[in-house]
Amino acid sequence: MRENVAVKRAPGPEAKSSAEDVVKTFLRCVDSAKRSDHPYRHWALQGCFPTDSVDDVLALPFDAPSLDGVSGKRELHNNTRKYFDVENRERFPVCEAIAQAFQDKRVTSHIEKAFGTDLEGTYLRIEFAQDIDGFWLEPHTDLGVKAFTMLLYLSKDSSHQDLGTDIYDADKRHFGRSDFMPNAAMVFVPGNSTYHGFEKRPIKGVRISLIINYVTDEWRAREQLSFPEAPIA
Repeated sequence: MRENVAVKRAPGPEAKSSAEDVVKTFLRCVDSAKRSDHPYRHWALQGCFPTDSVDDVLALPFDAPSLDGVSGKRELHNNTRKYFDVENRERFPVCEAIAQAFQDKRVTSHIEKAFGTDLEGTYLRIEFAQDIDGFWLEPHTDLGVKAFTMLLYLSKDSSHQDLGTDIYDADKRHFGRSDFMPNAAMVFVPGNSTYHGFEKRPIKGVRISLIINYVTDEWRAREQLSFPEAPIA
């Protein structure tokens, strides 16, 4: 079994909630998840992280990047995207705590059992997404190198209630929209019909979320991974 990669963290305040706190909170959250089977199987989760962890993530000193008039795919802005990668795990205790929690065998095993996926040999990837007015995403499935997708909503602006993920059927017809509530999430296992996106609509301030994936060894951008040398065992 591969061990987690240890990092040296610069001096600074510790995360208010530890990796162990995140593990326990997330496991409870999964156990109370609500499943929907239409138009594809997906789950709604609430209370995913300890409240302190949410506050710590929202306090991360990353500026929301400009769209420069271009949107539709996140990869159009790869040069400004932020991750809980090795560098940010070293810099920010909350990034380290959350990454360690989702690398923990208790969490990965529970995800496999609850959501019906196989994570063995995959790698953890956590993106810190900040979306501003003008942002939109075309319908896409995440099928390919992603074995698990969790879209965790974080921003607390009351005007963001209608900024959940848009859900489409197999013909890319709009079916519905997930609820955007702070510390709530939408989870699915990518498949041929797991179309989701974001219909263009006004965004006041910054729509903040975490995109948590486990990706296969074919993922090329190794610098995005939390533990690029430690696949899930």
